[in-house]
Amino acid sequence: MPVTRVATVDDAPAVTALLRANWEAFAPWEPMRDDSWFTLDNQRTILETSLEAHAQGTMVPLVILDGDKVVGRLNINGITRGALQSAAIGYWVSPSHQGRGLGTAAVADAIAIAFGELDLHRLQAETLLHNTASQRVLLRNGFRPYGVAPSYLKIAGSWQDHVLFHLLATD
Repeated sequence: MPVTRVATVDDAPAVTALLRANWEAFAPWEPMRDDSWFTLDNQRTILETSLEAHAQGTMVPLVILDGDKVVGRLNINGITRGALQSAAIGYWVSPSHQGRGLGTAAVADAIAIAFGELDLHRLQAETLLHNTASQRVLLRNGFRPYGVAPSYLKIAGSWQDHVLFHLLATD
């Protein structure tokens, strides 16, 4: 049974509440954010922009569910057609719902969408070197590490190395 669905603008209050409640837990894994990031207006704008990109075929914005309750987000980003046929995924689950298999199931849903509905060839994901929980989610779903990108993203205020993972439709 899927644990994701396409996000709607109506999800903005739930997403905002999760981000506000968990900002300290997410801070080591995220870019630095100012207070405006955690506002309902900003999260509504992010969802509106994401849904516009979805309509254009460049991303799929999903919410992660525990029953009917929104407990996280997963995006299939940067959908590229042509010779590449690829996209990247990024996700988070509320700390109160981690360790229950929801992240693993959500990534499995994203794989089904990417290789089924979207007919992509490749998915990629990146994690901080020390983000073993997220790495386990990817490995459980068949992703394979293929390298390390030095100073890949500015996370928690500093440029940090990331492990690169990929999964092919033929895997």
